[in-house]
Amino acid sequence: MRFIVSLLLVLFVLIPPAAKAQTEVDLALVLAVDMSGSMDPEEQTLQREGFVEAFRSTMIHDAIREGVHGRIAVVYLEWADTLSRKVAIPWTVIDGPKTARDFADRLSRSPIWQERGTSISGAIDASVKLLDESRVEPVRRVIDISGDGANNQGRPLPAARDEALAKGITINGLPLMLKRPNSFDIENLDIYYRDCVIGGPGAFMIPIRRREQSAEAIRDKLIREIAGLVGEPEIIPVQVERRLDCLKRVD
Repeated sequence: MRFIVSLLLVLFVLIPPAAKAQTEVDLALVLAVDMSGSMDPEEQTLQREGFVEAFRSTMIHDAIREGVHGRIAVVYLEWADTLSRKVAIPWTVIDGPKTARDFADRLSRSPIWQERGTSISGAIDASVKLLDESRVEPVRRVIDISGDGANNQGRPLPAARDEALAKGITINGLPLMLKRPNSFDIENLDIYYRDCVIGGPGAFMIPIRRREQSAEAIRDKLIREIAGLVGEPEIIPVQVERRLDCLKRVD
């Protein structure tokens, strides 16, 4: 008994409550953003500017402030094929307008790049690793996948998704449907995201079908993730019956 008390005192000194409290956040969020060859420059710009504008928005600042801890942790991951991944902005604790705007400013200065191939499974695996290395204690852990195509590289998508869900992680989606599908694209990308990408408690997605919708959609998606909200029109919950074969490769 005396040994246990001594051990607890040592731990109290080594990890004071104030320090522990600083690592507690309402949400650890990975923004996993598609930089593959199918993304044309306009799509890449719309995607990037949408996230920049969102973190400058007072609506996002208010949503963060209203959380239990009043802060979230965010990392911005860019991905393409199985080997092409880049952490554009590392884990950042956002606890108010200043840190949110700083995050937006750093993101706006980060160069945009592009590589061939689309490995959503690789993006999920990389996101899970980032969450495991976050050094924060979140109430919720979320991966947000945005992109304009189906998985065509790496391991089977259902395996990557299901391993993430088994860890209690939620995966949300932002399918970009701005172009008419050609022979290399998949039709009904929103259904593909619903059936093969998103999952976990309260999972949802918001398809972007018009360019003028992109900034608002990205901001609304972030607000829902920060506040833990689900439902409403244009959002297809994960609980809907499956229809697609997620193992079918799209080249």
